[in-house]
Amino acid sequence: MGDMGKNRFHEGSGPSQRQLRVAELIRRTLAEVLARGDVHDPELNAMSITVGEVRTSPDLKIATAYVLPLGGRGQEDVLKLLARNKSELRRAVSKKLALKFAPDLRFQLDETFDRMDDTRRMLDQDDVRRDTDA
Repeated sequence: MGDMGKNRFHEGSGPSQRQLRVAELIRRTLAEVLARGDVHDPELNAMSITVGEVRTSPDLKIATAYVLPLGGRGQEDVLKLLARNKSELRRAVSKKLALKFAPDLRFQLDETFDRMDDTRRMLDQDDVRRDTDA
C-alpha cells in the first residue's frame, strides 16, 4: 500500500465531512494568502493564482491544492514558485487553522478548466452538434 494515490478513499465512501471541511478551509486560506501577497516572494506575488480545490488525505497530513494561474499562462512557473515557498505557505495555513499538525502541502495544476474548454470545443464540432440537437 505504498501508493496513497490509489487508495485515497475507501471503496465506495468518499472523503469524510471533516476532510471536506478542512480541505475547504485550507483552500480559502491559501487563496487569501496568495491574493494578499503574504509570501515574501515577489515572483509569486506577481501572479494571480486560482486555488480551485484542495483534497486532503484521510489523516489530514497531506493537502493537495489544485491551482491555476489566471489566464492559464505560466503553469510550469506557478508550480515551481509554490514549491519554492511551500514552507512559508504551510506556516500561514497552520497559523490560521487550529490543527494538531500542519498538513504537508502539494501543488498540482487544476485541469478541470482545461477539460471544460475541451468539452466546449467538442460540443461545438458540427457532427457532435448534429447528434446533440437531434
